[in-house]
Amino acid sequence: MVRKIVMWALIVFVVFYLLTDPNGAATFVSHVFNGLKSAGKSLSTFVSHL
Repeated sequence: MVRKIVMWALIVFVVFYLLTDPNGAATFVSHVFNGLKSAGKSLSTFVSHL
């Protein structure tokens, strides 16, 4: 029950954040994708050196 309430609160917060600050949300998403790209590149380098 608590998990369901927290999940809904999180969804509402994300929607509110996207509607009130789209530039900040775009920056956040860009940082997340850059981090994932960097992690993938590091993992690729590690595996190729094995």
